[in-house]
Amino acid sequence: MSENFRTEKDSMGELKVPAEALYGAQTQRAVENFPISGLVMPRQFIRALGLIKTACAGANTELGLMTKEVEASVKKASMSVASGDYDGHFPIDVFQTGSGTSTNMNAN
Repeated sequence: MSENFRTEKDSMGELKVPAEALYGAQTQRAVENFPISGLVMPRQFIRALGLIKTACAGANTELGLMTKEVEASVKKASMSVASGDYDGHFPIDVFQTGSGTSTNMNAN
């Protein structure tokens, strides 16, 4: 394994992922399986995804499904996503699939 990669493991096995990537094997598989257009998700979509994750953390805490500590961590991370700090870690092609599952897993 090159020092530029790390090995990640998921239910489908092991896969090399760029060492600096904040995503794991599932996102890397989507990148490799859907090299359709070379276009990634637009900045506005990634921002919206971060804002939705922030709102969901608050709702889950209100429902007693998430602790305040976890909520704070999720909100901090998702607001960083919303502000554009991690745009480079959303490499999946915009035309990946119809459901957007890969992008949601990437965000998580």
